[in-house]
Amino acid sequence: MNPPITGALRKSEAVVGKTVEVLLSRLIDYAGLFPPASLGMLPAVTNYDSYLRSDYSWMLGRFIVPAGRLNEFEEALGQLPLADSKPWGLSALLGTDPDADIARIVEFKALSSSSGNGGSAVVESVEVKAESPADVARMATIIPRQLAAYFETPLAGHESECIDAIARCGRRAKVRTGGETADKFPDAARLVEFVRLCANAKVPFKATAGLHHPIRSVHRLTYQPDSPSGLMHGFLNVFLAAPFVNAGMETRLAMELLEEQSAAALQFDSKGVVWREQRLPWPVIAAARQDFAVSFGSCSFTEPVDDLRSLGLL
Repeated sequence: MNPPITGALRKSEAVVGKTVEVLLSRLIDYAGLFPPASLGMLPAVTNYDSYLRSDYSWMLGRFIVPAGRLNEFEEALGQLPLADSKPWGLSALLGTDPDADIARIVEFKALSSSSGNGGSAVVESVEVKAESPADVARMATIIPRQLAAYFETPLAGHESECIDAIARCGRRAKVRTGGETADKFPDAARLVEFVRLCANAKVPFKATAGLHHPIRSVHRLTYQPDSPSGLMHGFLNVFLAAPFVNAGMETRLAMELLEEQSAAALQFDSKGVVWREQRLPWPVIAAARQDFAVSFGSCSFTEPVDDLRSLGLL
Protein backbone atom coordinates (compact mmCIF):
# COMPACT_ATOMS: atom_id res chain seq x y z
CA MET A 1 0.00 0.00 0.00
CA ASN A 2 1.24 3.48 -0.84
CA PRO A 3 2.04 5.74 2.12
CA PRO A 4 -0.41 8.61 2.60
CA ILE A 5 0.41 12.06 1.34
CA THR A 6 1.40 14.25 4.27
CA GLY A 7 -1.17 16.81 5.39
CA ALA A 8 -4.16 18.17 3.55
CA LEU A 9 -4.58 21.05 1.15
CA ARG A 10 -5.84 24.19 2.83
CA LYS A 11 -8.40 26.28 1.05
CA SER A 12 -10.94 29.00 1.72
CA GLU A 13 -14.66 28.48 1.19
CA ALA A 14 -14.42 30.38 -2.10
CA VAL A 15 -11.57 28.39 -3.59
CA VAL A 16 -13.69 26.10 -5.77
CA GLY A 17 -13.73 28.73 -8.48
CA LYS A 18 -11.14 30.47 -10.56
CA THR A 19 -8.01 29.16 -8.81
CA VAL A 20 -8.89 25.48 -9.17
CA GLU A 21 -10.45 25.97 -12.60
CA VAL A 22 -7.45 27.65 -14.19
CA LEU A 23 -4.93 25.29 -12.58
CA LEU A 24 -6.63 22.02 -13.55
CA SER A 25 -8.63 22.85 -16.69
CA ARG A 26 -7.75 20.42 -19.53
CA LEU A 27 -4.60 19.52 -17.63
CA ILE A 28 -4.59 15.74 -18.13
CA ASP A 29 -4.07 14.22 -21.57
CA TYR A 30 -5.24 10.60 -21.46
CA ALA A 31 -2.59 8.04 -22.39
CA GLY A 32 -4.32 4.79 -21.46
CA LEU A 33 -2.68 2.97 -24.38
CA PHE A 34 0.75 3.42 -22.81
CA PRO A 35 2.58 1.86 -19.85
CA PRO A 36 2.01 1.12 -17.11
CA ALA A 37 -1.71 0.81 -18.01
CA SER A 38 -1.05 -0.51 -21.57
CA LEU A 39 -4.75 -0.90 -22.36
CA GLY A 40 -6.11 -2.15 -25.65
CA MET A 41 -7.59 0.39 -28.03
CA LEU A 42 -11.26 -0.28 -27.32
CA PRO A 43 -10.90 -0.19 -23.50
CA ALA A 44 -8.87 3.03 -23.71
CA VAL A 45 -11.38 4.67 -26.06
CA THR A 46 -14.26 3.51 -23.86
CA ASN A 47 -12.55 4.99 -20.79
CA TYR A 48 -12.00 8.34 -22.47
CA ASP A 49 -15.64 8.44 -23.52
CA SER A 50 -16.73 7.82 -19.92
CA TYR A 51 -14.37 10.53 -18.62
CA LEU A 52 -15.81 13.01 -21.12
CA ARG A 53 -19.24 12.31 -19.65
CA SER A 54 -18.10 12.59 -16.03
CA ASP A 55 -18.30 15.51 -13.60
CA TYR A 56 -14.56 16.02 -14.08
CA SER A 57 -14.51 16.23 -17.87
CA TRP A 58 -13.28 19.84 -17.58
CA MET A 59 -9.90 18.47 -16.42
CA LEU A 60 -9.54 16.16 -19.43
CA GLY A 61 -7.29 17.08 -22.32
CA ARG A 62 -6.51 15.18 -25.50
CA PHE A 63 -6.56 11.45 -26.21
CA ILE A 64 -3.01 10.33 -27.01
CA VAL A 65 -2.61 7.77 -29.80
CA PRO A 66 0.31 6.61 -31.97
CA ALA A 67 -0.12 7.91 -35.51
CA GLY A 68 0.38 4.35 -36.77
CA ARG A 69 -2.76 3.26 -34.88
CA LEU A 70 -5.17 5.93 -36.11
CA ASN A 71 -7.13 3.44 -38.23
CA GLU A 72 -7.46 1.15 -35.21
CA PHE A 73 -8.59 4.14 -33.15
CA GLU A 74 -11.24 5.03 -35.71
CA GLU A 75 -12.60 1.47 -35.66
CA ALA A 76 -12.88 1.56 -31.87
CA LEU A 77 -14.48 5.01 -31.96
CA GLY A 78 -17.08 3.69 -34.39
CA GLN A 79 -18.23 1.15 -31.79
CA LEU A 80 -19.30 3.84 -29.31
CA PRO A 81 -22.62 5.73 -29.28
CA LEU A 82 -21.10 9.16 -29.90
CA ALA A 83 -23.76 10.84 -32.02
CA ASP A 84 -24.27 13.68 -29.53
CA SER A 85 -20.65 14.08 -28.44
CA LYS A 86 -18.30 16.90 -29.31
CA PRO A 87 -15.34 16.07 -31.54
CA TRP A 88 -12.50 14.45 -29.64
CA GLY A 89 -9.13 16.19 -29.63
CA LEU A 90 -6.25 13.83 -30.39
CA SER A 91 -2.52 14.10 -29.94
CA ALA A 92 -0.71 11.74 -32.31
CA LEU A 93 2.72 10.30 -31.49
CA LEU A 94 5.13 10.09 -34.40
CA GLY A 95 7.30 6.98 -34.62
CA THR A 96 10.50 6.01 -36.41
CA ASP A 97 9.13 7.09 -39.81
CA PRO A 98 7.70 10.58 -39.17
CA ASP A 99 7.08 11.26 -42.87
CA ALA A 100 4.79 8.24 -43.12
CA ASP A 101 3.08 9.16 -39.87
CA ILE A 102 2.40 12.72 -41.04
CA ALA A 103 0.87 11.27 -44.21
CA ARG A 104 -1.39 9.09 -42.05
CA ILE A 105 -2.45 12.11 -40.01
CA VAL A 106 -3.23 14.16 -43.11
CA GLU A 107 -5.30 11.28 -44.50
CA PHE A 108 -7.10 10.85 -41.20
CA LYS A 109 -7.93 14.56 -40.98
CA ALA A 110 -9.12 14.67 -44.59
CA LEU A 111 -10.98 11.39 -44.95
CA SER A 112 -11.47 9.57 -41.67
CA SER A 113 -12.31 12.06 -38.94
CA SER A 114 -15.96 10.97 -38.70
CA SER A 115 -17.16 7.55 -37.66
CA GLY A 116 -20.29 6.02 -39.10
CA ASN A 117 -22.48 6.81 -36.10
CA GLY A 118 -21.71 10.51 -35.92
CA GLY A 119 -18.78 10.56 -33.51
CA SER A 120 -15.71 12.43 -34.66
CA ALA A 121 -12.11 13.11 -33.74
CA VAL A 122 -9.55 15.67 -34.85
CA VAL A 123 -5.76 15.46 -34.60
CA GLU A 124 -4.84 18.73 -32.91
CA SER A 125 -1.21 18.08 -32.01
CA VAL A 126 1.70 15.73 -32.59
CA GLU A 127 4.46 14.57 -30.28
CA VAL A 128 7.85 13.35 -31.45
CA LYS A 129 11.24 12.50 -29.99
CA ALA A 130 14.20 14.58 -31.14
CA GLU A 131 17.77 13.76 -30.13
CA SER A 132 19.39 16.97 -31.39
CA PRO A 133 18.70 20.48 -32.71
CA ALA A 134 19.15 19.07 -36.22
CA ASP A 135 16.37 16.56 -35.56
CA VAL A 136 14.11 19.39 -34.41
CA ALA A 137 14.82 21.50 -37.48
CA ARG A 138 14.34 18.60 -39.89
CA MET A 139 11.07 17.32 -38.43
CA ALA A 140 9.64 20.81 -37.99
CA THR A 141 9.67 21.16 -41.78
CA ILE A 142 7.41 18.14 -42.32
CA ILE A 143 4.85 18.82 -39.56
CA PRO A 144 1.98 21.00 -40.83
CA ARG A 145 1.88 24.37 -39.12
CA GLN A 146 -1.75 23.93 -38.09
CA LEU A 147 -0.70 21.13 -35.75
CA ALA A 148 0.81 21.98 -32.36
CA ALA A 149 4.11 20.07 -32.30
CA TYR A 150 5.79 18.90 -29.08
CA PHE A 151 9.44 17.82 -29.30
CA GLU A 152 10.66 15.49 -26.56
CA THR A 153 14.39 16.01 -26.14
CA PRO A 154 16.60 14.07 -23.70
CA LEU A 155 17.58 15.70 -20.41
CA ALA A 156 21.22 14.90 -21.00
CA GLY A 157 23.02 18.23 -20.98
CA HIS A 158 21.95 19.47 -24.44
CA GLU A 159 18.59 20.90 -23.40
CA SER A 160 19.56 24.49 -24.11
CA GLU A 161 20.49 23.88 -27.75
CA CYS A 162 17.38 21.78 -28.39
CA ILE A 163 15.01 24.25 -26.77
CA ASP A 164 16.62 27.09 -28.74
CA ALA A 165 15.97 25.08 -31.92
CA ILE A 166 12.35 24.51 -30.87
CA ALA A 167 11.97 28.25 -30.25
CA ARG A 168 13.38 29.08 -33.69
CA CYS A 169 10.79 26.77 -35.26
CA GLY A 170 7.97 28.26 -33.21
CA ARG A 171 7.09 24.84 -31.78
CA ARG A 172 6.76 23.32 -28.29
CA ALA A 173 8.80 21.13 -25.93
CA LYS A 174 8.01 17.95 -24.05
CA VAL A 175 9.70 16.60 -20.93
CA ARG A 176 9.65 13.06 -19.55
CA THR A 177 9.00 13.24 -15.82
CA GLY A 178 8.97 9.54 -14.98
CA GLY A 179 8.64 5.98 -16.18
CA GLU A 180 8.50 2.35 -15.09
CA THR A 181 11.92 2.45 -13.42
CA ALA A 182 13.35 4.87 -10.88
CA ASP A 183 16.09 6.10 -13.22
CA LYS A 184 13.44 7.56 -15.56
CA PHE A 185 12.53 10.26 -13.01
CA PRO A 186 14.65 13.41 -13.46
CA ASP A 187 15.85 15.12 -10.30
CA ALA A 188 14.43 18.48 -9.28
CA ALA A 189 17.48 20.44 -10.47
CA ARG A 190 17.28 19.07 -14.01
CA LEU A 191 13.54 19.54 -14.21
CA VAL A 192 13.75 23.14 -12.98
CA GLU A 193 16.49 23.82 -15.53
CA PHE A 194 14.26 22.50 -18.32
CA VAL A 195 11.36 24.71 -17.17
CA ARG A 196 13.61 27.76 -16.88
CA LEU A 197 15.08 27.23 -20.35
CA CYS A 198 11.56 27.00 -21.78
CA ALA A 199 10.52 30.15 -19.91
CA ASN A 200 13.54 32.10 -21.16
CA ALA A 201 12.95 30.96 -24.74
CA LYS A 202 9.17 31.46 -24.51
CA VAL A 203 8.61 27.82 -25.46
CA PRO A 204 5.41 26.16 -24.18
CA PHE A 205 5.84 22.64 -22.86
CA LYS A 206 3.98 19.55 -21.76
CA ALA A 207 5.10 16.71 -19.50
CA THR A 208 4.67 12.97 -19.78
CA ALA A 209 4.90 9.94 -17.49
CA GLY A 210 5.15 9.62 -13.75
CA LEU A 211 2.65 12.32 -12.79
CA HIS A 212 -0.29 10.23 -11.56
CA HIS A 213 -0.41 11.91 -8.14
CA PRO A 214 -0.82 15.57 -7.15
CA ILE A 215 1.93 15.79 -4.51
CA ARG A 216 5.47 14.37 -4.60
CA SER A 217 5.29 11.02 -2.81
CA VAL A 218 6.31 7.35 -2.92
CA HIS A 219 4.24 4.97 -5.07
CA ARG A 220 4.58 1.74 -6.99
CA LEU A 221 6.20 2.37 -10.36
CA THR A 222 3.85 0.00 -12.23
CA TYR A 223 0.56 -1.73 -11.54
CA GLN A 224 2.21 -5.13 -11.06
CA PRO A 225 1.91 -6.61 -7.53
CA ASP A 226 5.69 -7.05 -7.30
CA SER A 227 6.48 -3.58 -8.65
CA PRO A 228 9.21 -1.63 -6.85
CA SER A 229 8.26 1.73 -5.39
CA GLY A 230 9.87 5.09 -5.99
CA LEU A 231 9.56 8.78 -5.25
CA MET A 232 7.39 10.38 -7.92
CA HIS A 233 7.01 14.03 -8.87
CA GLY A 234 3.59 15.52 -8.11
CA PHE A 235 1.68 17.22 -10.90
CA LEU A 236 0.65 20.05 -8.59
CA ASN A 237 4.32 20.57 -7.71
CA VAL A 238 5.26 20.73 -11.40
CA PHE A 239 2.37 22.88 -12.61
CA LEU A 240 2.75 25.35 -9.75
CA ALA A 241 6.55 25.48 -10.03
CA ALA A 242 6.28 26.28 -13.75
CA PRO A 243 4.31 29.55 -13.41
CA PHE A 244 6.45 30.49 -10.40
CA VAL A 245 9.61 30.02 -12.50
CA ASN A 246 8.02 31.85 -15.42
CA ALA A 247 7.36 34.74 -13.02
CA GLY A 248 11.00 34.83 -11.87
CA MET A 249 11.28 32.45 -8.92
CA GLU A 250 14.90 31.58 -8.15
CA THR A 251 16.16 28.08 -8.85
CA ARG A 252 16.66 27.06 -5.21
CA LEU A 253 13.07 27.84 -4.26
CA ALA A 254 11.70 26.19 -7.40
CA MET A 255 13.62 23.02 -6.55
CA GLU A 256 12.24 23.07 -3.02
CA LEU A 257 8.72 23.44 -4.40
CA LEU A 258 9.23 20.47 -6.70
CA GLU A 259 10.49 18.47 -3.72
CA GLU A 260 7.63 19.54 -1.41
CA GLN A 261 5.90 16.46 0.04
CA SER A 262 3.43 18.17 2.39
CA ALA A 263 0.09 19.03 0.82
CA ALA A 264 -0.57 21.27 3.83
CA ALA A 265 2.19 23.58 2.59
CA LEU A 266 -0.07 24.59 -0.32
CA GLN A 267 -2.77 27.07 0.64
CA PHE A 268 -5.52 27.72 -1.89
CA ASP A 269 -7.86 30.69 -1.71
CA SER A 270 -9.99 32.74 -4.07
CA LYS A 271 -7.00 34.90 -5.05
CA GLY A 272 -4.55 32.13 -5.91
CA VAL A 273 -2.12 29.77 -4.22
CA VAL A 274 0.39 30.35 -1.44
CA TRP A 275 3.39 28.10 -0.85
CA ARG A 276 5.35 29.12 2.22
CA GLU A 277 5.55 32.90 1.76
CA GLN A 278 5.33 32.77 -2.04
CA ARG A 279 1.98 33.80 -3.54
CA LEU A 280 0.88 32.92 -7.07
CA PRO A 281 -2.24 34.87 -8.15
CA TRP A 282 -4.74 32.94 -10.23
CA PRO A 283 -4.37 35.22 -13.32
CA VAL A 284 -0.66 34.31 -13.40
CA ILE A 285 -1.59 30.63 -13.24
CA ALA A 286 -4.15 31.14 -16.00
CA ALA A 287 -1.63 32.84 -18.29
CA ALA A 288 0.94 30.09 -17.72
CA ARG A 289 -1.56 27.32 -18.39
CA GLN A 290 -2.66 29.02 -21.60
CA ASP A 291 0.74 29.74 -23.12
CA PHE A 292 3.44 27.94 -21.14
CA ALA A 293 2.73 24.89 -18.91
CA VAL A 294 0.15 23.23 -21.14
CA SER A 295 -0.65 19.70 -19.91
CA PHE A 296 0.70 16.32 -18.91
CA GLY A 297 0.07 12.84 -20.26
CA SER A 298 -1.13 10.16 -17.86
CA CYS A 299 -2.21 6.57 -18.47
CA SER A 300 -4.71 7.07 -15.64
CA PHE A 301 -7.35 9.76 -15.27
CA THR A 302 -9.04 8.26 -12.21
CA GLU A 303 -5.90 8.27 -10.03
CA PRO A 304 -5.31 12.04 -10.29
CA VAL A 305 -9.01 12.75 -9.76
CA ASP A 306 -9.31 10.41 -6.77
CA ASP A 307 -6.22 11.90 -5.13
CA LEU A 308 -7.44 15.46 -5.66
CA ARG A 309 -10.77 14.53 -4.12
CA SER A 310 -9.09 12.91 -1.13
CA LEU A 311 -7.10 16.10 -0.58
CA GLY A 312 -10.28 18.19 -0.65
CA LEU A 313 -9.36 20.14 -3.76
CA LEU A 314 -12.30 18.86 -5.83
